[in-house]
Amino acid sequence: MTVGKAPASARKNSVRKQGGKNVKDNAILWDLEARFWTSGADSARTMTSENAVMILPYPPGILRGNLIWKHVKQNAVWRTVEMKDRSETSHGVVAVLAYLAIAEKPGSPIYKALCASTYLLDDGGWLRLSHQQTPTA
Repeated sequence: MTVGKAPASARKNSVRKQGGKNVKDNAILWDLEARFWTSGADSARTMTSENAVMILPYPPGILRGNLIWKHVKQNAVWRTVEMKDRSETSHGVVAVLAYLAIAEKPGSPIYKALCASTYLLDDGGWLRLSHQQTPTA
């Protein structure tokens, strides 16, 4: 399987290097996931595969490539996110995080969604391959 990578220079600065998946990797993955919500498009892009897919409530729906970043830049960064009911699973170099997100940003009501993100341990760093959100109400 060929996976597009974030630019190497960006990945070196944003994704912590690890060997095999372990308990420390779980903490790193949850940190990456929280930063995806709160650190803005440029930060999120450095930790996301070039051919990633995001599935968001319609509209925007299913996004790939540059459409992801256009959407993220047009929407204000979430001020806070709480991730409850966390669950994780992994197999080899693939890890999946699932959780209930409770997020807020200025001028918007509290957002609650069931979320799942898939990560790949590639060249010593974790890259997000996919992210999906299902609003709870």
